[in-house]
Amino acid sequence: MQRGSQVWFNGKILPAESAKISLFTHTLHYGVGAFEGIRAYAQKSGGGAVFRLTEHSERLIESCKIAGFELPWTLEQINQACIDICRANQFNECYLRPIAFIGDGPLGIYPGENPPVELAILAWIWPAYLGAQSVQAGARVRVSSFIRPHVNSTMTKGKISGHYVNSVLAKKEALQSGVDESLMVDTEGYLTEATGANLFMVKDGVVKTTPLNSILNGITRQSVMQVLRHQGLSVNEVRFTRDELWCADEVFLTGTAAEVTPIREIDGRVIGKGANAGKVGPVASKLQKDFKAITTGELELEFTKNWLTKIH
Repeated sequence: MQRGSQVWFNGKILPAESAKISLFTHTLHYGVGAFEGIRAYAQKSGGGAVFRLTEHSERLIESCKIAGFELPWTLEQINQACIDICRANQFNECYLRPIAFIGDGPLGIYPGENPPVELAILAWIWPAYLGAQSVQAGARVRVSSFIRPHVNSTMTKGKISGHYVNSVLAKKEALQSGVDESLMVDTEGYLTEATGANLFMVKDGVVKTTPLNSILNGITRQSVMQVLRHQGLSVNEVRFTRDELWCADEVFLTGTAAEVTPIREIDGRVIGKGANAGKVGPVASKLQKDFKAITTGELELEFTKNWLTKIH
């Protein structure tokens, strides 16, 4: 992983080592911050472009609203800052991490009526989230012993920093048990998502993905659903159980970091049947190819025309 040497911090581009925060930063103590994961891709025609930049920036603003504070930067300023930090690091292809947080202010749980809000944007080169082997051959996962909290316990539509403690615990559990990733269930036992990616399954030519009642509305998830429907597949947002997932023809994850990552094994059960058992299935394989072509500017569909924002 190659980190960018420059960061955008509160309106200025600085060397990463010069960007400092106070130990009295409220979010450091209580987790009330919001962040985004965004990718830029090298383009077939040259240069780079950020994938669905405006949608990510809009979600960052909404996450801050859910967390109870307001960003003092506009949507346009956040978009431009993301472009500027790619240029400052001379990255055509990278992962971007905007993170908004409450700074040095009141030390109690209540941050005050008008707390100081800060925004940083980092960039680094991040290959496949679960590793190149998982992308090519499929990942091994387990259903975690940790569950997603109730929708009125944590606000599921915000990408809130403190909420990810749940994901960290589940991810650690997965790795310690010898697999690549955890899948989480909700308080009623239905599948939700992975620690940092959305979940899809395919059975008899029909694609299912978990509904939005207890998951983050992933932007890659939204994009993939449009692409799959364009390919002529039926995509349904419905709840499903782990035993239904075990018997799926295909399972895959989607996310900014994960992109499209197939799953070959869940809880020791090989996914798929016949010649496709334990292998990347035809739906995930075509989706990977089309998604790569869209993000690198090789394939443009009617609904993808505004998905790429040029860096240079």
